[in-house]
Amino acid sequence: MSTRARPAAARVASATPASVAYRLPSKPRSVGWVRRELRRQLEQWGLAGELGESAALLVSELVTNAVRAQAADGGTWVGVRFALEGGGRRVRLEVRDGSGGRPVISGKGTEATEEEDAECGRGLVLVDALASGWGVEPDGIGKVVWAELAVSGAWPGIGRR
Repeated sequence: MSTRARPAAARVASATPASVAYRLPSKPRSVGWVRRELRRQLEQWGLAGELGESAALLVSELVTNAVRAQAADGGTWVGVRFALEGGGRRVRLEVRDGSGGRPVISGKGTEATEEEDAECGRGLVLVDALASGWGVEPDGIGKVVWAELAVSGAWPGIGRR
């Protein structure tokens, strides 16, 4: 048996993934599940507090809108992705649905009744106010609505809890 030193194996990156994705039933109960899963993931990344509360509110609004859009179009699932991007400087939330309709912020050049405003566009006003950026991208037969939150400080998963 050789007594020579062997090179150490390359270190495996952190066991915490930089992104996670889920496919969920297009049902109102999925909103609460997504919110809980996002909080759990943010804790694994060492992020919580105000950023976590803002992210939970954003993802709740985005998933609620997707579930409503799917109900109108007969869709059965919603895709969700959480990612830590830009070297840990931003959290990106993505929600996919099969609806081709684009979300519209109430009060920005649209004529909506008070009832329509309460149900549809008010949540996007919150998304617009809380997110450092957000948008909509076509995705095959549907769309991805995404929102990002800036993370202050260095890589959040190292040395902070």
